Amino acid sequence: MKGKKAVQLILGAVLIAALVFLDQWTKQLAVANLKGKDFLVLIPGVLELGYVENRGMAFGLLQDARIFFLVVTTIALGLFLFILIRLPADKRFRPLRLGLLFMVAGAVGNMIDRVVQGYVVDFVYIKLVNFPLFNVADCCVTITAVLLFIVLVFFYKEEDYAKLGL
Repeated sequence: MKGKKAVQLILGAVLIAALVFLDQWTKQLAVANLKGKDFLVLIPGVLELGYVENRGMAFGLLQDARIFFLVVTTIALGLFLFILIRLPADKRFRPLRLGLLFMVAGAVGNMIDRVVQGYVVDFVYIKLVNFPLFNVADCCVTITAVLLFIVLVFFYKEEDYAKLGL
């Protein structure tokens, strides 16, 4: 492995660790300060904090499908890590690299919850649009998925995909 690529992989691992730490820390704060209590209103009618044990995914789908989530997450993590390792070290692939790192961090953050507790702790509620409660890991996955879609469709060209050698 060449020097620049090794540095990128090390920095990527540090970023993943930092995001997973942030996710787990905020979930611990939610358990300690929100569990069993009324929602905490931060911005009336817009933003609240509450505590939910999510045994499914957004909108209550796939409740108690823990094994399914673990299998799908493991496969996704393997794919993301495979692509990260194969990504060329040049600047052109920085958006893709960062996106994949955030996806890995989000997947790992929620996977830790599912393995250790059997559910994911969600605590951020956007009341304005009645959006399902979410957490830092969910933000890493959801926001990044949208941004990656945009980047993959509008930024990268055929020759960029050829460089990936996938």
